[in-house]
Amino acid sequence: MRYTVGVMPDDAPKTAYELAMERLRSKEKATGAEERPLTDKDRAAIAEVRKIYEAKLAEREILHQHALRQAKSHEEVAKLGEELARDRERLASERDRKVAEIRQGPKKKS
Repeated sequence: MRYTVGVMPDDAPKTAYELAMERLRSKEKATGAEERPLTDKDRAAIAEVRKIYEAKLAEREILHQHALRQAKSHEEVAKLGEELARDRERLASERDRKVAEIRQGPKKKS
């Protein structure tokens, strides 16, 4: 049996990632967002934001584990789980907002 490796044609099915990136680019163009390359300073700032929020999340999870050990009922455990989920979502949202601000670059004065 012989296998050949060929180049896929342009009309080949796209991955979910490729489709999502295509939609994101078209949405950005529709809203007038300009695409600009990130500088080294931008990359460092984004890495710092992600590192800070990773630490905040780790701290929150440690506190959650401690609270779970103190919980006396299933209701308390459920409530703590809901609080952790809300905190995770809030922290991810804050992180993503700050990263987006960095990606947009300095605000232009009108």
